[in-house]
Amino acid sequence: MSSSVSLAALAPANIRAIAPYQGGKPISELAREMGLNEADIVKLASNENPLGMSPKAQMALEEAIYEIARYPDGNSFALRDAVSHKYGVQPAQIVFGNGSNDILELAARAFLTAGDEAIYSQHAFAVYPLVTQAVGANGVVVPAVDFGHDLPGFLKAITPKTKLIFVANPNNPTGTLISKTDLKAFLQQVPKHILVVLDEAYDEYLSSVDKSEAITWLAEFENLIISRTFSKAYGLAGLRVGFGLMHATLADLMNRVRQPFNVNSLAQVAATVSLQDEDFVARSYAANQAGMTQITQGLEQLGLSYIPSYGNFVSFKVTNASAVNQALLKQGVIVRPVANYEMPDYLRVSIGLFSENARFLEVLKKILKS
Repeated sequence: MSSSVSLAALAPANIRAIAPYQGGKPISELAREMGLNEADIVKLASNENPLGMSPKAQMALEEAIYEIARYPDGNSFALRDAVSHKYGVQPAQIVFGNGSNDILELAARAFLTAGDEAIYSQHAFAVYPLVTQAVGANGVVVPAVDFGHDLPGFLKAITPKTKLIFVANPNNPTGTLISKTDLKAFLQQVPKHILVVLDEAYDEYLSSVDKSEAITWLAEFENLIISRTFSKAYGLAGLRVGFGLMHATLADLMNRVRQPFNVNSLAQVAATVSLQDEDFVARSYAANQAGMTQITQGLEQLGLSYIPSYGNFVSFKVTNASAVNQALLKQGVIVRPVANYEMPDYLRVSIGLFSENARFLEVLKKILKS
């Protein structure tokens, strides 16, 4: 037996079986691979905010950098206070994470163990099966309906071993949305001893009509955990900060498995200021609406079908998706293949600036005609 094989055997089978999460290809990596100029590359692969961050947050960061030698506030007091007032929850109901991915993992670590079951949808965010498998629990995948969550199917999938349910709304990478009426009816039918993690990473991109009301349901559903992030509309993806809202008892348990100082000081400062910059979020929403129209109309003109999306991205169907993706990369345009989501005929494109969207559509048109 080789040393590498024997060393791998030191890890439990559930860890060895994990397929690591693959993020969107960085601009610098593509530039090295293809010999391209980084300035000429358009990245529309990771659902990032093309407007960047709030200018107010950037100013706050420039001041905060001088305190970087100090450990961050392990309880995120200022950010906790800001989130508490913004969403009308008690400080004890909030858990902060190194991105919302951390919130998902903390929920799995706090409440799942070997032999438990976690339910999630086909075509849902890849982190759900990852965090489930990492703690030795079993994932139960419910087939999607029109690329969205089949909530009646979720209820049928519940067994005595079910401990947790992941729901993404809107869902990534499909962009589908569950109506508030259907979602609340679902929560009313889930047994109270089963936790529901509602991942709302893209809520800021929803219209006022579609925007979530789930935070107002927390008092009614003590088994509800809501996950939010500053990585999307707030433009802080590189700082990694997210938060969860829930009953104080659940928050206390999740905080027991949370790493000390898991949210760095710069992230705390930027998130606190960003939360108060409503004008920047409004501009981000407007830019996304305009870009979504630009992209979807362009796809229609190319004769391509797509999944109507409520996020800041859209998945579209194309023949030989893998080959098209490679051709786009060679031309300096990065989108996201989603074959690992059981969508081999689709690519996902994030909404960028007008010029970036136009570049993507122009290059895609040339590829399809070649």
